[in-house]
Amino acid sequence: MPISSSRQPRRGGDLISDAPSDPASEDGDGDFTTRVVPSPRGLCWDAWGMTNTGKLRRVNEDAFLIHPSQPLWLVADGMGGHARGDLASTGIVRAFDRLALPERLSDCADLVEQTLLEINAGLCRLAAAEGGGETIGSTVVVLLARRGLMLYLWAGDSRLYRWRGGQLEQLTQDHSQVQEMVAEGLLRRDQAESHPAANIVTRAVGGSEDLFLDLDYRPVAVGDRFLLCSDGLTKELPEPEIAAILGAHGDAVSLCRALLERVMATPARDNVTLVVAIAGADPAAARAR
Repeated sequence: MPISSSRQPRRGGDLISDAPSDPASEDGDGDFTTRVVPSPRGLCWDAWGMTNTGKLRRVNEDAFLIHPSQPLWLVADGMGGHARGDLASTGIVRAFDRLALPERLSDCADLVEQTLLEINAGLCRLAAAEGGGETIGSTVVVLLARRGLMLYLWAGDSRLYRWRGGQLEQLTQDHSQVQEMVAEGLLRRDQAESHPAANIVTRAVGGSEDLFLDLDYRPVAVGDRFLLCSDGLTKELPEPEIAAILGAHGDAVSLCRALLERVMATPARDNVTLVVAIAGADPAAARAR
């Protein structure tokens, strides 16, 4: 996945090391599940994640995280066509796996942003040290929940969707050249995937020394279903089909498996990674009321 960027330097610490790949980003399939009760608002979370190399790629440069003790999820898509994209995506996962989120959502936003800035700086230094002008980078989408609210941050074209009441909504907006052309009225959305610039992202962790992240807050309702995914899913499945699968009865694992199975019935030209998180009522909180 090429990157186009003209950002200027911003400094940060170093959270990247040259270490073996995380299990969630190795070739082939990986999955993980957890259930947590994140807040006194009577919510519990059912979450599952899966990744697959796809049918054409030899290496899986995607990675995902479902934090074992906090309502925190992310998907990272290493920059295909660049040097060692799997190092970038798994570096993000490792850094977030170590995070201890504060109670206030605004403090969470500061911590997540600072962590990504530090990873970005580390990746840029590593790429410079290796020479050759190559980028070591990754897209990222992060979702976390606190006290009936959700916060999400992203860079690149990995997406966050919310299914609620039969409607699917894309909550993130791609940082890509074709999305900019769509926004300017130069390209229809249905033309974007087949455009020659479809794989060029304009922001990524490690893409340049100055990283700009987008973030937003939303309230969470019981029954909300969230999908975090790499573009290996959205380039193969149209949104109506994604909505139909997410709207089916079932838990996070069954929905996640149904989505991946459907992708693997297509050409599956890229790595595909997805996390499904479902907000449910906590039976213990309901009894307490």
